[in-house]
Amino acid sequence: MRTNVPGGIRVLGSHRDGTRVDAGRLAHGEHPEALLARQGWLAESALAADVVDGGALEVSYRVSELSGIRLKEEDVPRDPGVGPDEVGDPYQRVAAYALVTSRYGLLLTQFNDQTHVAGDWGLPGGGLDDGESPIEAVHREVWEETGQRIEVESLLEVQSSHWIGRAPGGLLEDFHAVRIVYRATCPEPRDAVIHDVGGTTADARWVSLDDLGDLRLSHSWHHLPDLVAAAP
Repeated sequence: MRTNVPGGIRVLGSHRDGTRVDAGRLAHGEHPEALLARQGWLAESALAADVVDGGALEVSYRVSELSGIRLKEEDVPRDPGVGPDEVGDPYQRVAAYALVTSRYGLLLTQFNDQTHVAGDWGLPGGGLDDGESPIEAVHREVWEETGQRIEVESLLEVQSSHWIGRAPGGLLEDFHAVRIVYRATCPEPRDAVIHDVGGTTADARWVSLDDLGDLRLSHSWHHLPDLVAAAP
């Protein structure tokens, strides 16, 4: 399996009394919360994500004992045109994003035609470089895509998406996206500037929260209005 985090992803839990749970290594296509649920733990909130010695990414949650029905496995969706018998190349990609606010509003980026969601909008961010922590990655990506310097405040959520589709270059991939999303502020906002020439960002701008519903959000960020409302 190809991955941009060669050490893999480990999922940890922490009770309110301070005791720890090591749920184990995240499997390809698996959500961290599903791994915890299989071991009998309910993920209440994401606490931290960091690269540790050996290059592994550790994702930790506040947990409590799970009672009731366990999460059931769902079929892996396929992009249109991908046959039921086609097998993709497994690829697990960890990326970091930031929900950035300032006196100008919410910072958003628009995808270009190097992606399958050209014209859609989402949060600034991108994949971790070799040996890079999620915090380091989100600072770098926000600067490259928007030209803003930010202050990261807290971890908002960890997303996990799994599908089979073709990369822009044509390779069929069994793709597992793990997105680490932070809450951040920009103390000195300025007009957005795209420094990452040749990347996947077509536009970047500050958007009034009242105008958020007028934009076409990508599938990964359809819940962005709820995330903004829930952010502390």
